[in-house]
Amino acid sequence: MRFLSKVAVSALIAVSAMTVSASADTLSSTIAQGYLKCGVNTGLPGFSSANSAGVWSGIDVDVCRAVAAAVLGDASKVRYTPLTAQERFTALQSGEIDVLSRNTTWTETRDSSLGLNFAGVNFYDGQAFMVHKSIGVKHASGLNGAAVCVQTGTTTELNLANYFLSHGMKYKLVAYDTTAQVRNGYESGRCDVMTSDSSQLHALRTTLQHPDNSIILPEIISKEPLGPVVRQGDDVWFNIVKWSYNAMVAAEERGITSQNVDKLRATSKSPAIQRILSVQGRLCENLHLKKGCFYNIIKQVGNYGQSYSRNVGMDSPLKIKRGLNAQWKDGGLQYSPPFK
Repeated sequence: MRFLSKVAVSALIAVSAMTVSASADTLSSTIAQGYLKCGVNTGLPGFSSANSAGVWSGIDVDVCRAVAAAVLGDASKVRYTPLTAQERFTALQSGEIDVLSRNTTWTETRDSSLGLNFAGVNFYDGQAFMVHKSIGVKHASGLNGAAVCVQTGTTTELNLANYFLSHGMKYKLVAYDTTAQVRNGYESGRCDVMTSDSSQLHALRTTLQHPDNSIILPEIISKEPLGPVVRQGDDVWFNIVKWSYNAMVAAEERGITSQNVDKLRATSKSPAIQRILSVQGRLCENLHLKKGCFYNIIKQVGNYGQSYSRNVGMDSPLKIKRGLNAQWKDGGLQYSPPFK
């Protein structure tokens, strides 16, 4: 057996103490500081990006806005920390942020070995390929020997390697640290192909100087359930983030929108709607939150369908069809456990 020095033991104790402190009582610390600390992408249209005035928007941003509305009563009380793929988990583990909502894939390794909990799936995705039309490739089977731009620190790298190996093809890896670098490398011609989640490719395509010169190939080579992440060790906070997102999904299913939520709260006879809007029951109090927590989310942020439409759907430049992200009753996978 190898024995640790006193210095090494002290270091381990210090790391453990930091982790426990970071996970101890996120709800109380968020209320005390008056804002939510949210980690987001450095810039991905439709998911998390800031405009020229520094205002953040996106489907991932809306998750953090929902949590802030539930906890603080104000969806605007969020401080966003832009993070690269390599930085994101360390920022959450260390307590620099309290929610990571950054197009992050839920995997077994991340869920079991990093001290993290995934609080849901706000976008069901899959990895795809975008190519310059000039190379004449219409399907992924034609990518043998291609130079492929990819972001490091993501599941994308492993999926790419597995796909080419299983299909007996070769490729040249061109790796970058950030999404912007991947896009610039692709646009400058350093690679023939850019690979990432299909949603991310749709977003990045809109930022190219000549978007019509690129196409996204039809093949989807992986399952990428993307969702918000919190630290393990704080079940109260885990439940708050999880049910804040579920409230958006349940609201869409029940037809509750930011426009009609006040009318439904006053007139609806549906027990399910009454529970969601705190007309009856103690659902918010069960989460250690004030009555009306889900009402605040729907009123200030909207339901899941509203968020999807304005950020990545038909009311956005991306125009991504609902597909797997449709409600379960419409053939999709979006489904909230019952509010009862």
